[in-house]
Amino acid sequence: MSTSSSNLKPVVLDVNDLRTYFYTRDGVVRSVDGMSFSVNQGETVAIVGESGCGKSVTSLSILRLIASPPGKIVSGTIRFHGQNLLDRSDEEMRQIRGDKISMIFQEPMTSLNPVLTVGQQIGEVLELHRQCNKEDARARTLEILKLVNIPEPESRIDSYPHQLSGGMRQRVMIAMALACDPEILIADEPTTALDVTIQAQILNLMRELRDRTGTAIILITHDLGVVAEMAQRVVVMYAGKKVEEAEVGDLFSKPLHPYTLGLLNSMPRLDDQEQKRLTEIPGVVPSLRTEIIGCAFAPRCPQAGERCTVDTPSLQQHGEGHWVACWHPHTTMVAQTA
Repeated sequence: MSTSSSNLKPVVLDVNDLRTYFYTRDGVVRSVDGMSFSVNQGETVAIVGESGCGKSVTSLSILRLIASPPGKIVSGTIRFHGQNLLDRSDEEMRQIRGDKISMIFQEPMTSLNPVLTVGQQIGEVLELHRQCNKEDARARTLEILKLVNIPEPESRIDSYPHQLSGGMRQRVMIAMALACDPEILIADEPTTALDVTIQAQILNLMRELRDRTGTAIILITHDLGVVAEMAQRVVVMYAGKKVEEAEVGDLFSKPLHPYTLGLLNSMPRLDDQEQKRLTEIPGVVPSLRTEIIGCAFAPRCPQAGERCTVDTPSLQQHGEGHWVACWHPHTTMVAQTA
């Protein structure tokens, strides 16, 4: 069941009960196991969680970029304007990728082609999806480079990726993703490996572009500071499942799932001078190769009871737009970061 807060803007993407498994020699890895969420037009939805919880696999599943074998989307629906993307042909998906739905990958240096110039790579997108000739594609590329605040675009358009800084390469990735004015932009850890000044510039750029063009953003991150800065709604993932979803203000002030509370309390605070060390979540993420009985977080949860180890909690609503899958939600506890 996908959940969404009340919003007058239309739903552009609805993911329901998505399951993506990887079939390996060591067993079946249930990387995404029943994930549901929706995205409204012009909205930023953040998907957060520890490394290995299924965030990036979810985003790759939306674009059907899961390598097969060993990966396979085994069930669920991914509806873009009501049409299930899992029913589309490979050719139809090629027309959607980069045009209607674009993605900023985690590491631009490995995502950009090292032997093509910036202009050639952005121009290639325009020639494929907009049938531009090379002259028009170059003119449009210059416009986009200016839009993402790349200095001296007339010279940078003929630069190769290795000639650009990390922040500049990330801007090129954003420019390429926005070349065809997509309706949805998937940003997978867009500020990874960037210094804090460049991070702020990239986030400001994404926010300005969202407000200007109405593009919806799916933000994949483990950085809750970025979430607070960018998102309107947050989906918390753990062990391939959604464990909590709420408006960003509600999630930070009233976290209900013990895992969400642990993530928030592990953040450093500038106003707490007595804090000697960060609070950590004990234990490790469970193996997704074996079927998990009960709540996946139970072995690490200080509130876990007998029921948590035998029954899997379903999503329950606690207030408008706030959903949690927990037998013992923290209805009275407030995170230290609130």
